[in-house]
Amino acid sequence: MKRALTINLLLLALAAVLNVAIGAVNIPLSDLARLLTAKIGGAALPADLPAYYATILFDLRLPHMALLLLTGAALGSSGAAYQGIFRNPLADPYLLGVASGAGLGAVAALALQGGNPQWHGMFLLPAAAFVGALLTVALVYLLARVDGQVPTSTLILAGVALGSLASALTSFLMLHSEGTLQRAIVYLLGGAPLTGWKPVFAMLPYWLVGQVVLLTAGHALNVLQFGEEEARQLGLHAQRVKLLVLATASLTTAAAVAFAGIIGFIGLVAPHLMRAFWGEDYRHLVALSLLGGATALLLSDLIARTLLAPQTLPVGIVTALFGAPFFLWVLQQTKAHQPPA
Repeated sequence: MKRALTINLLLLALAAVLNVAIGAVNIPLSDLARLLTAKIGGAALPADLPAYYATILFDLRLPHMALLLLTGAALGSSGAAYQGIFRNPLADPYLLGVASGAGLGAVAALALQGGNPQWHGMFLLPAAAFVGALLTVALVYLLARVDGQVPTSTLILAGVALGSLASALTSFLMLHSEGTLQRAIVYLLGGAPLTGWKPVFAMLPYWLVGQVVLLTAGHALNVLQFGEEEARQLGLHAQRVKLLVLATASLTTAAAVAFAGIIGFIGLVAPHLMRAFWGEDYRHLVALSLLGGATALLLSDLIARTLLAPQTLPVGIVTALFGAPFFLWVLQQTKAHQPPA
């Protein structure tokens, strides 16, 4: 576990450095180090460097990187939790309709504020997104439940249906709310439209609460892999644990969606990669998926900002381009390992 954490922390650090150094204006690594050293030490910024380096780094790229790091971490750990709860490798916040529900809540809050959230509104956005996410996952769970069980097929069908309904309602709000259309479109494509440090600080409390619970749920998720009946025999209150983890995963997903927009497939890809390299133990998998999700989203954002430079793509487009083929591969592998009827 120590080796896995070390490697993934180094990869995350590398992705973070590249994310803030590369863009429409590249900042050499030596200059980046001098600027950060001076800022941390409280010294005057180097006078021989262009003044706009500091503006780009401290006012634009660092807060943007921090927001995406938290978002990727939230989606990665939530994806691992959903896969553990449902014992389904295809489960993630996006595929179950949770992200669409959170997006509906956030866009509704955005529409009520006229498309221009202020500081107090930034705290209301994740709360609205959480309500949308929680209602969606509760409805998906209830609709998919058959004779006390939650079959994979009905789970995914219910998630797709409710996700489509939430997307339709979101489109309705966008079309009938003056001043929100452009901002909402960028938001729904994962464009992370909010800038500066305020969104990072507003998201952080929700993120911290969610991560603390998910990171401590690893043992319970391991027990649930044997099935609910076996879990009860081992002394685990399966339904209570499932509801707690589902609510917590919805909280972290809602916090991510509220500020960064709907970014798909990170919650699917990161847990699968971590599981392939480091094993199935959820005591480690949730933490590794947290790091892997953050790394994957930072690298995706780097591609989004440089692929068609100086034009910037919404990062959700990039994650979909890589994540959709990965999902189809996972689906094929899942079918290949199922016993014949």
